[in-house]
Amino acid sequence: MKTWDVIVVGGGIIGLSLTIALNKRGMRVLVVERGEPGREASHAAAGMLVDSLEETPTVLQALATASARMYPEFARELEDESGMKVDLRDQGTLVLDRMDGEAPARLAELEPVVAHSNRPVRFLPERSVDPRALVAAALKAAKHRGIDISSGAAVTAVLLSDGRVSGVSTEKSHYSAPIVVNCAGAWAGQFGPHPFPTRPAKGQMLAVVGQPVLRHVIRAPEVYLVPRSDGRIVIGATVEDAGYDKRTLPETIHRLHQAAVALIPELAKARIHEAWAGLRPVTPDNLPILGETSTPGYFVATGHFRDGILLAPVTARVMAQAICREKPGYELDAFSPGRFSGKRQTVG
Repeated sequence: MKTWDVIVVGGGIIGLSLTIALNKRGMRVLVVERGEPGREASHAAAGMLVDSLEETPTVLQALATASARMYPEFARELEDESGMKVDLRDQGTLVLDRMDGEAPARLAELEPVVAHSNRPVRFLPERSVDPRALVAAALKAAKHRGIDISSGAAVTAVLLSDGRVSGVSTEKSHYSAPIVVNCAGAWAGQFGPHPFPTRPAKGQMLAVVGQPVLRHVIRAPEVYLVPRSDGRIVIGATVEDAGYDKRTLPETIHRLHQAAVALIPELAKARIHEAWAGLRPVTPDNLPILGETSTPGYFVATGHFRDGILLAPVTARVMAQAICREKPGYELDAFSPGRFSGKRQTVG
């Protein structure tokens, strides 16, 4: 029976990035994905690489800033290995505040299609990326490296032998490895031996094509717009406690679309290309869970909520360091799996 050094449960951008990082260290890795790799939260994300002080929890700031700085190299390596483009854009973000006030005259120059030019605006030197292109490149890079991927069957249990990890079982089979990393996102708490209190936070969004052409990400309290280099504009997004329901509601999509049109009237001429919903993995304190559990050989990297795309590079680095028994380059105590000990699981 074939064995591996590490089994990574979950084939989203967190799991794939970690898999590649471990493979670079010479480890034999198997990815076990319940569905199709990269088709859950990673597929649904907008791709804003937000690490601003106002929107990032203080304890997460160091990781967020480090990961944002890692992105150009992270993206370049994936593009080189996969031969695919990930559409990493660095035109920046315009943040429109809710209160009235005098906006800098530059707004008309930066994005003349934005209405209500009297609103205050701030420019942030943030990047954005196309998450679908990113995860497709990561998947192709992983396959190019010879990493094994099993898809279409959910993990049902982490297997133990003499109190430590020995592999995983799925609905169809079982696989052997002395190390297992739970990167299962919103499903991370659905199998033992630890009841991680992750739950899904549903996000509905849409994409339009046609006029206008935006250069910058536009972020306002009521809506955000993320342009892609192929002309699409992603509009989002809701944050809903709706369990594992991924249906889109026409009235919700209409409301998001109208909010975008109110901000940029020319969007009324654009055609709705697609509407979708994703399930972000969230924890009770809205912080990720990173590190080794109390079960030897069992690690977890999940609960990234709205920051999974942003935090993929740094998560891969610190988790690879932890798995290889190196001191992680950043303080991870605030993200310890043990912080929820004794708390009841709240999945669903």
